[in-house]
Parts: sequence; C-alpha cells; structure tokens
Amino acid sequence: MKKRDHGGGLDAAIATYGGTRGDWLDLSTGINPVPYPVGEISADAWAALPDSAAMDRLLAAARTFWNVPDGAEIVAANGASAIIAKVPYLGPAQGEAYIPTPTYNEHAAAFDATNQWWVADASTTDTHVYVHPNNPDGKTWPISAMGGRRLTVIDESFCDVAPDLSHIAMAEDQGILVLKSFGKFWGLAGVRLGFAIGAQVTLDPTDGPIRCATLSEHLGPWAVAGPALEIGARALEDVKWAEATRERLAADAARLDELVGLPVVGGTNLFRLYEVENAEVAQAHLAKGHVWSRIFPYSKTWLRLGLPHPDRWDQLEAAIEGLR
Repeated sequence: MKKRDHGGGLDAAIATYGGTRGDWLDLSTGINPVPYPVGEISADAWAALPDSAAMDRLLAAARTFWNVPDGAEIVAANGASAIIAKVPYLGPAQGEAYIPTPTYNEHAAAFDATNQWWVADASTTDTHVYVHPNNPDGKTWPISAMGGRRLTVIDESFCDVAPDLSHIAMAEDQGILVLKSFGKFWGLAGVRLGFAIGAQVTLDPTDGPIRCATLSEHLGPWAVAGPALEIGARALEDVKWAEATRERLAADAARLDELVGLPVVGGTNLFRLYEVENAEVAQAHLAKGHVWSRIFPYSKTWLRLGLPHPDRWDQLEAAIEGLR
C-alpha cells in the first residue's frame, strides 16, 4: 500500500538532525498545543466494555455543542479517519467522487481503496467532498457549493476555531454528511474520536453496496473506547474552555504570522501556510533548530506551521532566525 503524506514523522527527523523527542518542537500538525485537561478517568471506563449511557452522554454533548438540528443523527467513531474510510460505502457500489485539491488526502485514498470508485476532475459527479476550512490552505466553501447531490461530505475537522463558518444547519438535509474531529481543537489526537452528522437516510442509505448496513454497523460495536467517551463528553460540555481557547488560538496565530514574517498563503487559527522560496530548504533550516514543519509533495514553495506551546516560542524564534 502506498504510504500517504501526513504531518508527524518526528522519529525520521530525529534520525536525520539528532536530539530527543523532548528537544523537538513538532509544528507539522494542526493540533492545539494546549490540550483540554483530561482529569481523572473512572476505573470503569478503562475496565468495562463501553455502555450505552456513556455514549448517550457523549452524543447529547455533541448535539448541544455543535447545535445539531433535530432532524440530524450523530454517529461517533474512533476518529474522523475511521468514518472517512467508510464514506464510499454510503452509496452505490461504484462511481466517481469529486474532491477539490489540494486537500486532506485520506478522502481520495478511501475511495481509491475500494477499487470501484474513482476520484473525478470534474464537479459534474453526484458525490462531492469538501474540507471546510480546507487543509492546508484554509479555504472555506460557501453554502452554494453544497447540496443538490446524492452525497456531499463536509469535513469540518478544523471548523471549531470558527464555529460561525459551520454548515451544520444543513446536516438534516438529505445527502449532506458533516464530519467533526475531536483531536484537533481539543488537542487530544491520541483519544481518537470523531463524529458523522447527517439525516438518517444519509447515514443509512438503501442503495448502498451492502444493503441494510448503516454507518454504525460498518464501524462495528464499541466504535469508541470507554476513556474516549468520558473525555469527549466532558470536553464538549465545557463551553467556557472552548471560548477561551478560541481567543488564545486567534492571538497565537496572529503572533506566529508576525514572527515568521513570510507571505501568508492561508490557514486557520490552528495552522498557518506560508510561501517560501524553497520548502525543502526552509524545512531543513528549521529542523536544525529542532523545529519540525510540514511541506507538501505537490508544492515546492508551501511551508505549513502549527502553533507552538506557549512555553516554546523562544525556540521557534531562534530556529526562524535567518529563514526570511
């Protein structure tokens, strides 16, 4: 299987440039560097199979936090990626999907993996996927781009920094599927928690390749681990933390732009995308200061940086010296 391009890969950077993991500032991902304080996790969450009450609490918290319309259902899974892998099965056994690029590559990979779906260049197909805001350039998609098709997937994994941009109100419309990621805004990617939100007819299509198989059935029993259920519910219920976090991320994103001093291609308040003369050279320059960044196989000039932890700005400033 072809290895897909993602952030991370810190072990390889260490092998090339030295140091230990503690020495490195990993800015190659768009994850909140100040995670939600997990607190104590009940012994039952670790020791027992996840129970329905814990799932009910999580879904209720998700419905309130994202203001999910009454006509939409919510399915939770062990990460948005687990849901993305099942999206091609929510429809005909084969077809074409339109996925505007560049974008998060797991969507195209999921369709390609079926050997029955193809990623189309034209937008005339009846299956579309939009990452909103887009990764890596932060592009947002208007409502006019959504709906009117058999299936429109709206991946809002980075939308929690700007909830006013969300298209969640459309989730009750037939054919609209909104995806949410827990790991990025709450800074807990290791928890592995994601959500699919859509009308029942969207989550349980009658014309799918495996008839009568809902998205939940595709994901299998206990799709979310006990600790993730507990942590996710607690975090989604903590509205004050979310509000304060949005303010901090916005300030830090502005601070990062000022510090880097390079042309801004785009981004969100969780990551920034800059134009450089040579992305590989820029990445190597930062790596000498043990700062890991993200570059892309389809661009020789794009450099993406996540936000540093509040205690690590000095390290980033020292590494950036001479980059401009």
